[in-house]
Amino acid sequence: MISKDYESVIIMTPVLSDEQMKDTVAKFRQLIIENGGQIVHETNWGLCKLAYPIQKKNTGFYHVFEFKAPGQTIDKLEISYKRDERIMRFLTVALDKHAVIYNTRKRNGEFNKKETPVTA
Repeated sequence: MISKDYESVIIMTPVLSDEQMKDTVAKFRQLIIENGGQIVHETNWGLCKLAYPIQKKNTGFYHVFEFKAPGQTIDKLEISYKRDERIMRFLTVALDKHAVIYNTRKRNGEFNKKETPVTA
């Protein structure tokens, strides 16, 4: 099977307890792995303000998965997102080689370094 690189962002409802949020993330992590995927990196952004209200809520728990998986895994993952009442929104995108390099460099902290100005 051919695996591609993907990034999936989910927004969970803010009424979840910390434990429920972790259980939801673990469920989708396990789903990716069970369907032939491999988690490359995960980021929990925590509770963030939404740009516009969703289901009359102004905040949501954000979580980002970066993973490698065969294409049919995405179909199963997105169906599970739609069926889970804890997920308010989601977006899964395929990453090209430039995005993979960018994400790797970002994780390694290459963009956080402050340049000191050179004075003559």
